[in-house]
Amino acid sequence: MSLLKVSGSPHVHDHQNVKSIMYGVVVAMIPAIFVSVYFFGLDAARVILISVAACLFFEWIIQKYLLKGPVTITDGSALVTGVLLAFNVPSNLPTWIIIIGALVSIGIAKMSFGGLGKNPFNPALIGRVFLLISFPVQMTSWPLPKALFSSSVTDAITGPTTLGILKEGLNAGKTVQELMASPDFPGYMNDLMGAQAGSMGEISAIALLLGAAYMFFRKIITWHIPLAYLVSAVVFSGIFWLIDPTHYIDPLMHLLAGGMILGVFYMATDMSSSPMSPKGQLIYGVGAGILTILIRVWGAYPEGVSFAILIMNAFTPLINKAFKPRRFGEVLQAGK
Repeated sequence: MSLLKVSGSPHVHDHQNVKSIMYGVVVAMIPAIFVSVYFFGLDAARVILISVAACLFFEWIIQKYLLKGPVTITDGSALVTGVLLAFNVPSNLPTWIIIIGALVSIGIAKMSFGGLGKNPFNPALIGRVFLLISFPVQMTSWPLPKALFSSSVTDAITGPTTLGILKEGLNAGKTVQELMASPDFPGYMNDLMGAQAGSMGEISAIALLLGAAYMFFRKIITWHIPLAYLVSAVVFSGIFWLIDPTHYIDPLMHLLAGGMILGVFYMATDMSSSPMSPKGQLIYGVGAGILTILIRVWGAYPEGVSFAILIMNAFTPLINKAFKPRRFGEVLQAGK
């Protein structure tokens, strides 16, 4: 008689395993990697390689010399964390800051909780928020990409993101229409294709959507969290926009600008830090979408995806408790 071996989440109930899922996510991120290297050059490649190497190194050394257990750096999870961390920082970030971010992501956010499947928060987002709070100047200095669709010419090396332009302009008393009419404003097409300032992995919505389609095809992610996140963000931002379109941007701009697409498909869906049940995932996605818009509209930062996802990560245990799937073989009592 063979015994069932129960391990830490994520639990996969088909032919896929953790390794195939993680490397599937890496494949999905390849279009965004190519776009970031195209627009930011060798600096983007440097950030990705250093981030990945540092994450792999810290996981190896912690497992081998501190936890003294099996080394699992070949399962792809540290590789995914390294790429996602690189996607969440500017391409001109100094090497030593990238290494610190990798140490926080792997050492604190992942391995201190026991490793893969036991981390309550997305490791890459913990690393990103830590760097943003610790090194705000370096983390908000955005290199300007090569302008693919913009006719404007600028000698500037760095500049604000699309959401940063809107946030600063609205605080200065300008209207959304005035800001979007400026020749320096990236616009919808640049936000879609990638010709905008921002974190390396968030600039091209189309590249991220291509990767998301691949993950859906491979059944690496399900529709529950992305759909709930996107619909709630569109509806909530649409309400503000309908009330006053001169001071609130439209839902499409919210989707294309900033890290919305990156967060929705690649980080909010993290198996370890998101709810288990479909109902719980819908609640989780709705909460993340509403929080993202609230932070963007009233928060001090122009972006809110990272904070929104981490806040909902904290609520995941409560959501799992409230929407616990029925146990196999459980017999319901009468009237319950």
